[in-house]
Amino acid sequence: MTLLLLQEAGTLAQDSTQAASATGTTTILDTLLLGGWILVPIILLSFLAIYIFVERLLTLRRAATDPAEITERIREYVRAGNIHGAQAFCDAQDKPITRILKHGLERLGRPIAEIRDAVNATGKHEAFELEKRTDLLASIAGIAPMLGFLGTVTGMIRAFQQIQNLQGNVNPSVLAGGIWEALISTAAGLIVGILAFFFYNYLLTRINRLVNDMERSATDFIDLLQTPAPTSNQPRYEGSF
Repeated sequence: MTLLLLQEAGTLAQDSTQAASATGTTTILDTLLLGGWILVPIILLSFLAIYIFVERLLTLRRAATDPAEITERIREYVRAGNIHGAQAFCDAQDKPITRILKHGLERLGRPIAEIRDAVNATGKHEAFELEKRTDLLASIAGIAPMLGFLGTVTGMIRAFQQIQNLQGNVNPSVLAGGIWEALISTAAGLIVGILAFFFYNYLLTRINRLVNDMERSATDFIDLLQTPAPTSNQPRYEGSF
């Protein structure tokens, strides 16, 4: 099946080349088709990179919040002794930060180690959810240029095979045309790789910022529990994720 698709892609590229030569014009699509079958996985990788970037960007936007405001609201509920109200507030917000704080609130009164472990485990899980699938962008950034170079190498091999078959009687313009056609795949692979690398670093910066906000909120929450309330004794513990 794969071999058949590659053969069809090669035939389509040859037909496009002949049509472009006959009309004397070359469109962007014609130029891409001249790159050969290797452009098929490169284009698929570009679509995958764009999908992952948009999906992760929307997820990060939904997760973004004001950590200072969240901590202050939780502090008001806890100081008033309204733990259920604090949990309801966390459920209503449904952000990574509030989910972390809720796990700590649900375990108030339990052993210190259990509360600390719950906060740490929830924080790590939320950080993992934010980073999910971003490693694919890093892989695309490395794979796409290599596929482009592979296409160039195979294209150059075909060009020199033609020179050998013609016993060296080749017009320089024909040889130059074969070379630039082979370089199309390299250009496409580099473009996709650069975009994927940019997407990865941009998302990584946003994720690190959110993780830092979560760690700061967890630290503030722990400090709040360590401060004795005027009407009740809250458990004291130390820990962060």
